[in-house]
Amino acid sequence: MKGALIGCGFFAQNQLHAWRDIDGVEIVALCDQDAGRLAQSAADFNITRTHADAAEMFAVGGFDFVDIATTVPSHLPLVKMAAEAGVHIICQKPFADNLADARAMVAAADAAQKTLMVHENFRWQSAIQAALYVVKSGSIGDPFFGRFSFRSGYDVFSGQPYLAEGARFIIEDLGIHILDIARAFLGDADRIAATTKRVNPNIKGEDVATMLLTHAGGATSVVDCSYATRRTPETFPETLLEIDGTEGTARLDAGYQLSVTGKETHSVDVNPPVLSWAEKPWHNIQESVLTIQQHFVDCVAKGRAPQTSGADNLQTLALVEAAYLSAAEGRTVRLSEH
Repeated sequence: MKGALIGCGFFAQNQLHAWRDIDGVEIVALCDQDAGRLAQSAADFNITRTHADAAEMFAVGGFDFVDIATTVPSHLPLVKMAAEAGVHIICQKPFADNLADARAMVAAADAAQKTLMVHENFRWQSAIQAALYVVKSGSIGDPFFGRFSFRSGYDVFSGQPYLAEGARFIIEDLGIHILDIARAFLGDADRIAATTKRVNPNIKGEDVATMLLTHAGGATSVVDCSYATRRTPETFPETLLEIDGTEGTARLDAGYQLSVTGKETHSVDVNPPVLSWAEKPWHNIQESVLTIQQHFVDCVAKGRAPQTSGADNLQTLALVEAAYLSAAEGRTVRLSEH
């Protein structure tokens, strides 16, 4: 498979490393409007073909898929270009500014009969996958409660300064990941209640959010996110989990310790490997980038829908929109409203 990548920014470097590690995949073209960033990525990854304009890149063609690693406002036109060019698509999250744009992208890919996956990588972290395996195997019986927690004081703004500029921050940028994890464990939610707060005076959006979800299958979960929490030791970028079932409990605690109390009682270290191009503390996310991109390649090869397809991501986006509406209006929001 030959691929092209649009957007050579901070996080896209992880994606380029991961593509290089996947057998049978070659990135043959790069596109970015920042000439310096484009040239540096091309040199670092030995990619000779570069473009400053995405339309030009699609017109030249010569690739099977495109990895869109740009900011949200560009996703709709780029996905439509990719669909019209007849290539498979992997698109960075957040998928869209609104559900209408997201639905339009899904429709475009469906009309072209091409795979569309959202780069929703958090559920692909090996520690999360280990906990998910425990729950799905029935080891703790039927889950009825979950807590999914990401609390940190890590300075994410130094590497991604644009995060401080948006009117929305933690639910849209981080909470979307944790909401997706909650869906992976407990299924879709039919209502949500949320509160938000801005603690850091130097940012425009919220940096604390607490969300209560009622899942369609009857389970309840709490999703809590914070970039204003001071912890020692710092747990960034770990997501901590606690799932209660009818026959036991599974916990993923700080330091990647997974413990199960139930039919079988045990504890195991699920610390992810540090890939050759990765570094702590980002290694769990960097590993998940490789895993999700391999999943994309496998799904394209086998003609099946990815777990985090565009259509699936509509459910996560609906939760994000409903959470903001709930926080603004101080009420529980039903997902049917979206």
